[in-house]
Amino acid sequence: MQKGNIGVTTENIFPVIKKFLYSDHEIFLREMVSNAVDATQKLKTLAERGEFKGELGDLTVRIAIDTEKGTLTFSDRGIGMTAEEIDKYINQIAFSGVNDFLDKYKDNANAIIGHFGLGFYSAFMVSDKVEIVTRSYREDSTPVKWSCDGSPAYEIVETEKADRGTDIILYLSDDCKEFLEKNRIQDLLNKYCKFMAVPIAFGKKSEWKDGKMQDTDEDNIINDSEPMWTKTPSSLTDEDYKSFYRTLYPMQDEPLFWIHLNVDFPFNLTGILYFPRIKSNIDLQRNKIQLYCNQVFVTDQVEGIVPEFLTLLHGVIDSPDIPLNVSRSYLQSDANVKKISTYITKKVADRLNSIFKEDRENYEKKWDDVKIFIHYGMLSQEDFYDRAKDFALFKDDEGKHFTYEEYKNLIKDNQTDKDGNLVYLYANNAQDQYAYIQAAKDKGYSVLMLDGDLDTPMVSMLEQKLEKSRFMRVDGDVIDRLIVKEDQKATSLSEEETANLSQAFRSQMPNLENTNFYVDVQALGEQAQPIVITQSEYMRRMKDISRYQSGMAFYGQMPDSYSLVLNSDHPLIQGVLDDEKAHCDEALKPILAEIKGLEARLAVLRQEQGKKKPEEVTQEEKDDIAATEGNVNAQKDKKNQVIGEYAKGNDIIHQLIDLALLQNGMLKGAALAAFIRRSVELIK
Repeated sequence: MQKGNIGVTTENIFPVIKKFLYSDHEIFLREMVSNAVDATQKLKTLAERGEFKGELGDLTVRIAIDTEKGTLTFSDRGIGMTAEEIDKYINQIAFSGVNDFLDKYKDNANAIIGHFGLGFYSAFMVSDKVEIVTRSYREDSTPVKWSCDGSPAYEIVETEKADRGTDIILYLSDDCKEFLEKNRIQDLLNKYCKFMAVPIAFGKKSEWKDGKMQDTDEDNIINDSEPMWTKTPSSLTDEDYKSFYRTLYPMQDEPLFWIHLNVDFPFNLTGILYFPRIKSNIDLQRNKIQLYCNQVFVTDQVEGIVPEFLTLLHGVIDSPDIPLNVSRSYLQSDANVKKISTYITKKVADRLNSIFKEDRENYEKKWDDVKIFIHYGMLSQEDFYDRAKDFALFKDDEGKHFTYEEYKNLIKDNQTDKDGNLVYLYANNAQDQYAYIQAAKDKGYSVLMLDGDLDTPMVSMLEQKLEKSRFMRVDGDVIDRLIVKEDQKATSLSEEETANLSQAFRSQMPNLENTNFYVDVQALGEQAQPIVITQSEYMRRMKDISRYQSGMAFYGQMPDSYSLVLNSDHPLIQGVLDDEKAHCDEALKPILAEIKGLEARLAVLRQEQGKKKPEEVTQEEKDDIAATEGNVNAQKDKKNQVIGEYAKGNDIIHQLIDLALLQNGMLKGAALAAFIRRSVELIK
């Protein structure tokens, strides 16, 4: 028998393991099973080299629960250990500066275990006592039992063990009895050990018999020791990939595409990444990519390893070049990790490009689903934009797809404005913007459908990337001002007529919450609509972008601004103007004369003041100007009241306003009911 103390320079190691690693205590199971798998694989390697000439036999790693004894046992038939090897690998926790290490790593379980090779000692996170019963594969080796009760003191004695390999027996602490529950262990094995490279058995398979579930004699193997990412892509079918996806994500819809990663230089990396079918742009789920190290689960938080935009993908990545136990800061700084991220970006772009070239028809059918990934990548990563611009697509309102270059060639002859800018017209709702789309198509223009959550920032980026190009939503202005081919035709109305007509409509606009309306009079031709509502492309886009960029939040708080454009060439608008003159001219004459006189006097006063230095202007002169300005404004208010009273009783004005609001989905409730009643009256 041998007794002694584990080789540490302080007795603090076990309190640290119990206390500081406790938040991650479930990883002890991963460490125990990983050790058993490593021992088994080492024996297989020795056999391949001819250094072990015995029968390998059954190499299954087994996990067993004994609720009466309160133990959890991990058994393997690997290389085992001699007493000397236990002393070397278990008793000598050899590192210097223990106190510095405890202080530096006390909050990071993974860093402690991984950095200092303490995988086995994670057993003490959940155990009051740990035993190792082991026999080396070497001939004539003596089986031994090592035991430790959670203090530096240990004991090694000779024991009985007929077969090679190791049993690690954990006597679980009272506060860790959850690990005696079958379902708890099953869940952890499924999480951490599902694809380990050696068969792992946990209990027996059960079947329904005699009205209840009963265990059979067949081992319950919980893992697939040869997962699909370890196989050659050419040996796999589409159904194999889909089946594996269903294994990983049982409740998910069928994936769109997949990419099989397989590289051995300058680093080792295998895996399969899937493009999931996203039901809506806001239905984005990250942390669906599982990171493995030699088939041992590490984490599903892969930021840093996988480019940010590809964290939307699902699947598996396995790389022995990423340590089993990693910290977030390590992932962000390690050079190999950055190389892996760059490689994955290139591989994804190459795969999408090949799918596009080889089966464009199928690619186009899936474009609406896959574009969220591609757009996110183009927006967030410059090198991905450079790769993706050749297989990123536009879709028009008729459902036809074009590459950027194809679409540019399609519209360049007809949609170039007088300043040489290529104008891309787009809509984001085919039904709501139907009239605007039709107005554009009547001009022979093409209209894109940009209805995704990321299309607004994409539009802004493309305006920077595409030479002399502008994007305009079809309801951003009247059609002739969306693509200006020649200088705009001036209205034939006088300034006074324009002002009075504008006021008549302005006075009857509804008070909608957080909404401002401005009235504009333009000569659009007799065939154009009499009235149309437009919204500034710039302001609307800024408000949309404010949802993504917190620094632009003030745009999101601004009211929506719309222009009510009156077509002075249309007979209905001309009729309103004529009717307004007939009803208002007499009442307005004295008011206009008064305004004219006051404005003349104001001009004289300002001219006189302009001849003096500011300090020479008397308070009386300042008061005179202020009073005259007030009188002008009072007369203008009086004028507006006259026009407003007239407009209030003009059904054509109300009907035209409501038609414009209705076209934009802004006529609701009582206003809609009033519009319907008025419509009936007008057509009687």
